[in-house]
Amino acid sequence: MIIMKKGVSSTFTYVIAFIVAVVVLSASIISIMQFHSLSAPTNTTQTTGSGPSKVTLPVIASNKTVQITLVALSSASTFNINGTSFGQMVIYIPAGYSIEVTFINQESLQHNLVLVMNDTPTPNAADLASDGKLLMFVGTSSSAYTIQGLSSGQSATEVYGPLQVGTYWLACGISGHAESGMWVDLVVSNNVTTPYVVG
Repeated sequence: MIIMKKGVSSTFTYVIAFIVAVVVLSASIISIMQFHSLSAPTNTTQTTGSGPSKVTLPVIASNKTVQITLVALSSASTFNINGTSFGQMVIYIPAGYSIEVTFINQESLQHNLVLVMNDTPTPNAADLASDGKLLMFVGTSSSAYTIQGLSSGQSATEVYGPLQVGTYWLACGISGHAESGMWVDLVVSNNVTTPYVVG
């Protein structure tokens, strides 16, 4: 018995290869655009007209430490920080400054915050360690951040720095929470002289 194999035409192979190349190129361009959109604009500290509000953050001048308070609000979606999700809030910090982060959990679910020097535009893994370098843990520890956080009504404060130029996240480290939207962007730039938050 002779078995004949039907060959795939070279035209079909080229069409498939072209489609795959277009999809990969499009995804790369979108990722690069999202990543570059985080670069710090010229320093502004107050709202002018409509759009997101810009609020100056307090600083301990003696040691250049920016004080940041973030809350998982019970009045917003389950996976929120200060009522925002999916990086809608962006914090701008001058290069060389430290941060003092106070995190308060009002949610019934446990939450924590992890400072991540990210290497992807958005969290895309259940474990934040897959998306960048973990630098600081608020309301948890380096060994329990994927499963343990603050219970409802609890708060915790941690200090980290000085920070180098780059993009970071402050995100909930409990598995899947950042992927579900529980993260804010932190941009550290030489172009920022006064720390502020937008969102």
